[in-house]
Amino acid sequence: MALNKVKQIVSSNPVVVFSKTYCGYCNRVKQLLTQLGASFKTIELDEESDGDDMQAALLEWTKQRTVPNVFIGGVQIGGCDSVVAKHQAGQLVSLLTDAGAIPVNQNA
Repeated sequence: MALNKVKQIVSSNPVVVFSKTYCGYCNRVKQLLTQLGASFKTIELDEESDGDDMQAALLEWTKQRTVPNVFIGGVQIGGCDSVVAKHQAGQLVSLLTDAGAIPVNQNA
């Protein structure tokens, strides 16, 4: 049930950040995405009634238990280090643009 819910959320949003409100790494990723002007959906697992089940489903699906667990265009990117590394390599904006999370003309 939780796995279907997680997959449905990922498939219906260009960018999803599975997060916890008190997690510094999660806040860093959300701040970076906001600075880039990306629209994204945040699921705060510590505020969801089935957050523990969703986190277990993410572990089963992605082999990653930690948050943030970031998906762009339905593809798991990983956690904070992965997202920041993609940004530093100049790949994050194009991923976000391709996923429809950043308007194409915004960077023109």
